[in-house]
Amino acid sequence: MYLKSYKELIVWQKSIQLVKGIFVLTDKLPKSEIYGLVSQMRRAAVSIPSNIAEGYGRRSTKEYAQFYSIAYGSTLELETQMIVCKELGLVEKQNIMKSELLLEEVAKMLNSMLGKMKSKLVASG
Repeated sequence: MYLKSYKELIVWQKSIQLVKGIFVLTDKLPKSEIYGLVSQMRRAAVSIPSNIAEGYGRRSTKEYAQFYSIAYGSTLELETQMIVCKELGLVEKQNIMKSELLLEEVAKMLNSMLGKMKSKLVASG
C-alpha cells in the first residue's frame, strides 16, 4: 500500500499524540524548569514526528532509516528526561503514565521499522 503522506503513518500519528501529552505534562513542572527539563522534553518530543516526516520526504531507504534512527534516539532522550522527572519527584505517577506508555509504543514501532529498513538495505546492497 502506497502512502500519500507521512501523516498516514501510525507511528507519526502516535508521536503527535505524544507531543501533546508532553506539552500538558511539562506545563505541570515547576517554573524553575522552563529553560531546563521543560525545554529539553518538548524539543525531544517534537523531534520524533519531525524526523519521521523528514525521513519520509527523503525518498531513499538509507536516508529514511537515518532519520528514523534519529527519531528513535529522541525517544530514548525523552525517556531519560521522564525518568529524571520521576526520580526528582517533579511529576506524579498518574500524570506521566499515559505518556510513558505512548512513548514505549512509539519507540517499539520505530525500532521495528528500523530493523525492516536495515534488512532491506542489506538485501539490496
